Amino acid sequence: MSNRVDAWRRWFGTFFLILAGELLIWGQTLLKPHLNGASFVFYWLACFGLTGLAVLTALIDLWIMRRRTQEQHRVLFQRTFTGLRRDREEPTAGTAKQERNLQ
Repeated sequence: MSNRVDAWRRWFGTFFLILAGELLIWGQTLLKPHLNGASFVFYWLACFGLTGLAVLTALIDLWIMRRRTQEQHRVLFQRTFTGLRRDREEPTAGTAKQERNLQ
């Protein structure tokens, strides 16, 4: 289940990706004649850095979601088998009737 922190993290990842895309488009169209020498290198390093931040944000989100899913599976597994164990130890009237009908 998503919460406010998940939404912020995804928003930042999207923001970094959009910004990197805009830098890519600007660098290939409007700014291409003006990017020479060191400005060329710094501009594309900034674009690469923003892309890296977007990827890093996505990997962190993946790690958090995976850890949360594993915890939910663990809880579900424990609840299921605790319920089965309890049903086996304390049969209800309905299960006792079913056992008699099977015999």
